[in-house]
Amino acid sequence: MLTLLKRGAAVAAVVLSAYSAAPAQVPPQVQTKAGPLAVTSLAKLEHPWGMAYLPDGRLLITEKPGRLRILSADGKLSEAVPGTPAVAYKGQGGLLDVAVDPKFAENKLVYLSYAEPGEQPEGTKDSPDVRLGANFKADDPQVKGGAVARAKLDGDKLSDLQVIWRQVPKTVGRGHFGGRIVFAPDGTLFITSGERQRFEPAQDPNTNLGAIARINPDGSIPKDNPFANKPGVRPDLYTTGNRNPLGAAVHPATGKLWVNEMGPKGGDELLLIEPGRNFGWPTVGVQAKHYNDAPIPEHATRPEFAPPALAWTPVISPSGMAFYTGDLIPGWKGSALIGGLSSKAVIRVTIEGEKATEAERLDMKARIRDVMQGNDGALLVLTDGAKGELLRLAPAK
Repeated sequence: MLTLLKRGAAVAAVVLSAYSAAPAQVPPQVQTKAGPLAVTSLAKLEHPWGMAYLPDGRLLITEKPGRLRILSADGKLSEAVPGTPAVAYKGQGGLLDVAVDPKFAENKLVYLSYAEPGEQPEGTKDSPDVRLGANFKADDPQVKGGAVARAKLDGDKLSDLQVIWRQVPKTVGRGHFGGRIVFAPDGTLFITSGERQRFEPAQDPNTNLGAIARINPDGSIPKDNPFANKPGVRPDLYTTGNRNPLGAAVHPATGKLWVNEMGPKGGDELLLIEPGRNFGWPTVGVQAKHYNDAPIPEHATRPEFAPPALAWTPVISPSGMAFYTGDLIPGWKGSALIGGLSSKAVIRVTIEGEKATEAERLDMKARIRDVMQGNDGALLVLTDGAKGELLRLAPAK
């Protein structure tokens, strides 16, 4: 979950005292327009993916192999929390994001997104697509699809797990699950859904692949969804024409959802999400090519599709995103912070209305999977990979 909570600095200070400086591959300081930030390692993790605060200041962190971990206020990292769902862990699949119910104090509910294994018909195998390029290899022949489940967190274990949303249809191989989950101010739940590297489903209203979905926390459909009462269209769809949206956050001033998604060769995008918008994938892009170098028509050639607010070529490979609202780094207030995988950076973007501008890049020298604001206003960052870490960035003293 990317909701930003304001709490005191006590938790971060205690956690900070329990850990040493970041390892050599991550710089001990990062230069920014707001001044140098010290980088401190808070926890060692295996393929971390998402994180969310509990109201008591504990931090939930997912690991893609299927583990949910809890970082306590005194800096202790728990063993795997029992009760998580079975996940299809391979390639881009596994346990992905985590969100905490806004009414957690009353209902103890947390939400997990993940790649869910499906039925495996005999002889199932992937078929090639020239747009993926000659070097493409599918993850494996397993049938799988994204899912979101909720469960009660009682102390340090989950119970009463219930699946509330699934990608339809499940498909073999490939990646692009999306998987970010974020609560809207009205209490509904947004889910980013990748098109599973299948292209055309992003324009198929009978699927929820390549889309932003919106549901109620119990899995039911909000009555004001743009297609809730439209025959032949899935009612959970909120936007369509998305590729692989890996970051999502609600703007703290406007309450609107912003999403970033990966392009192919060129054309990473930052999108302002409005109900019913179609963002055009795979029909159009921005300075983008397929992996076989076939050109993709420019957005401007098809005005019926909503354009991105910002696009990147060369790509940054955007992942988790958060808006900064803290006081510790005043120059960042209102900015979107985006984790970059191939760019090995945190990208700061300023937003005015529907206009977005890249302001600066923080050179992290490591693939960044997720970012969020810490309770004390510091920046928390998850580095990607088998030897991932939770890092804290704060003004250097």
